[in-house]
Amino acid sequence: MNGHAAIAADIERRVADGRYPTGRKLPSEQALAQEYATTRARVRTALASLARRGLLVSRPNSGWLVQAGHRAQTVGELRAFSRWAAEQGRESSGRIVHRERGGASAREARLLGIGLGEEVLRFTRVRTLDGRAVMVERSTWAPWVVPVIDALPDDAPSVFGALDAAGVRVLLGDHRIEAVAASSDDARLLNVRRSSPLLQVSRTSPTVDGRLVEVAVDRYVSDAAAFDVRAGDVAPLLRSPGE
Repeated sequence: MNGHAAIAADIERRVADGRYPTGRKLPSEQALAQEYATTRARVRTALASLARRGLLVSRPNSGWLVQAGHRAQTVGELRAFSRWAAEQGRESSGRIVHRERGGASAREARLLGIGLGEEVLRFTRVRTLDGRAVMVERSTWAPWVVPVIDALPDDAPSVFGALDAAGVRVLLGDHRIEAVAASSDDARLLNVRRSSPLLQVSRTSPTVDGRLVEVAVDRYVSDAAAFDVRAGDVAPLLRSPGE
């Protein structure tokens, strides 16, 4: 057995029968190459094919691991990270690792309803589940909520909670979900390999009166989050022209 497809199929069987349980580190690529009497490159191709299907994950300095399961959110019920984690019975935390003030870009100005170049606050926050970094959040905040955001400690448990306490009620906004490759900065913050697949959620956060407070991009490691699509979530997209 030395074809990469056959190797992948055999490793998948070992995962299914529990020989390689969830969270288990697989033997090294060299050890697998010796076992299957093939080259390390062919083993890596087999492992990469399983990673693309979500069965394995590769982590720097840790090798290949069987992915842990995760509970999906529905597209129509996207929620705050801390609430999502709590509903899974998992411990979440977050830390702001970078803050900066700068002029709003054309896109930010249009979405936030402010002038081009008007000062906004941007931050980068790393979110964790059970102590593991699983998401990096990059947010741009409208000028009128900057005092609230700027006063937050780096380890604030909930930004939306702080806004709510300040009388700013934030609702679910628009979301765009797509697959992207990890940048060098993503790789450093999330402890994944550069170009590893990430799940990106681009979103906006409006108040109850429709005023946007945030334009953000969240990037999740591939084994930490999933989103289910229900018929009702996409029904408006299926209407005939003119309806």
